[in-house]
Amino acid sequence: MLKIGSGVALALIAALSPGATHAQAVGGKATTMIIGFGPGGGYDYWARAVARSIGKHLPGAPTVVTQNMPGAGSYVSASYLYNIAPKDGTVMGLIARDATLGPLTGADGARFDATKMSWLGTPTTETNVCIANASAKVKTLDDLFTNELIVGDTGPGTGTRSYPIALNALLGTKFRLVSGFPASSDVFLAMERGEVEGFCESLDSVTGKRPDWISTKKVNILFQAGAEPNPRLEGVPFILDRAKDAQQKAELTFLYAGQGVGRPFVAPPNLPADKLKMLRDAFDATMTDPDFIADTVKLNLDLSPRNGDYLARLIASIYATPRPIIEKIGKLIQ
Repeated sequence: MLKIGSGVALALIAALSPGATHAQAVGGKATTMIIGFGPGGGYDYWARAVARSIGKHLPGAPTVVTQNMPGAGSYVSASYLYNIAPKDGTVMGLIARDATLGPLTGADGARFDATKMSWLGTPTTETNVCIANASAKVKTLDDLFTNELIVGDTGPGTGTRSYPIALNALLGTKFRLVSGFPASSDVFLAMERGEVEGFCESLDSVTGKRPDWISTKKVNILFQAGAEPNPRLEGVPFILDRAKDAQQKAELTFLYAGQGVGRPFVAPPNLPADKLKMLRDAFDATMTDPDFIADTVKLNLDLSPRNGDYLARLIASIYATPRPIIEKIGKLIQ
């Protein structure tokens, strides 16, 4: 039997409560989009944008109801999708890109097998940036090795927490984390209030919620990270270039593997083949839907989609990482 803590249990009970998710239906059943974070963050923006358009590409053109299920960096929602949600094509969700690594690294609360989940696709691949208020003492990557930077994080399983912690251990950076923020929008507000000085977050989240911060130099981008340097960030240091040797580069590559995962949309495991095809086809059609594309432009989101097969293959390759590297990074980010 699945064992869960009281906080997780309450979230799951709420998810199953009457009236929580009723909508028009696929084959007579309600259709729901679970969002692994609170309202107002980048994941919430992406999930709601997809939910507004994907229904028209599903049988019966249902209205897809969105439901926020935050907790433990989306481990709560991922565990719900894996263990409890119906396996009939009526429930899908968006979880943290880095939560996909949780079961691999033995993270507490990651009660799912990422290799068995039904991956639908991602609307984008990511570039992570670490930013600092212009008023902060840390203004460049080099400064981060000699001066402390206070950053907000949105919980275990997210890059906002795991990247600074791991970089402190691997490279000697001096991040100091302040935890307890439900979503990235809360960290942005904390930066404006001077409660924290910086944040490690996806580029599209920064430009989507604070579009003037980079252009007006209200913040400095200390460095970028991901599968490869982002051409939009010419001249911004790429953190993998700071690796001291091949071993450390392999460790950093695994640490940032989630950036290739992007904003992963997923459904429960063991879906009937026709239901998985139905959801994947609907997701793919949504990525070229004019209304959805217009929505992403309005929200200043960077659309560069990959399909479910891409995600499934990427997850399989990540899980094939040599065990010593997995164990080392896993211990750092627990």
